[in-house]
Amino acid sequence: MAKLFLVSTPIGNLGDLSPRAGEALASVSRILAEDTRRTRKLLSHLGLAVPLVSLHSHNEASRLKMVVDSLASGEDLALVSDAGTPLVSDPGRRVVEAVLDAGFPVVPIPGPSAVLAALVGSGFSGDRFSFLGFLPRKGPERAELLDRIYGSPDTVVLFESPERVADLLTALSESCGPDRAVAVARELTKVHEEFVRGSLAQVGAHFQDNRPRGEFVVVVSGSSEAERGTAVDEEAARALAVALLKDGLTPSRAAREVARRLKVPRNLSYDIVQDVSRGDGSRAE
Repeated sequence: MAKLFLVSTPIGNLGDLSPRAGEALASVSRILAEDTRRTRKLLSHLGLAVPLVSLHSHNEASRLKMVVDSLASGEDLALVSDAGTPLVSDPGRRVVEAVLDAGFPVVPIPGPSAVLAALVGSGFSGDRFSFLGFLPRKGPERAELLDRIYGSPDTVVLFESPERVADLLTALSESCGPDRAVAVARELTKVHEEFVRGSLAQVGAHFQDNRPRGEFVVVVSGSSEAERGTAVDEEAARALAVALLKDGLTPSRAAREVARRLKVPRNLSYDIVQDVSRGDGSRAE
């Protein structure tokens, strides 16, 4: 029976491609690639001329029938992302579901992973960790995930673009406190690989002073037992909210300040500020 191979490819250093991954790429009839230009460079390095088919977030749904039909005709296929392990913050989930639903085997070929490379190089516990991918740029989902990171006893791994990594570190510092430990991995496995470790305040200041370049993985240490056990003093939070609103802060800004200063979960701080705002007639956004 034909198979779909999920092949992990190098995240920078081409020497990290496993012999098994190379053999799988050489054996298939076609390769489904997130970016055919990048995959073509890898195939050139291997001396292969396997046909490529683009498969990315914008055309994945339209490729499902082609993939299943190809397998039904006896063609083995491989799926690769731009770099690392397929489906990890990359397209391919719907293809895998369709292939499994059609009764064909899916064979993962493990290998390079930016998530695991950053985790084990961070110095933080790898026994239990969460991977949250790219946080939303704004909105309630971003606030909820920042709250989740604040209260998580486990290490948390994030992806971020160079343009927004400094803003992410600022948001994490406001949510988790400036003293929470973080490790930022840049350009993993490449010539300019770098780990910047320290507190959120220290690492945030570093990237304010040094323009971020390359590809980033942010690893946040788990919260301490003391942080998780801190009870929320709602009376103090309400008093601070009243004072901040009287000083002219908008409710959204006041909520962020209450969360930052008193370590109140963001959702709760917003509820408190909105309640205070309605109760004392202060303006609301």
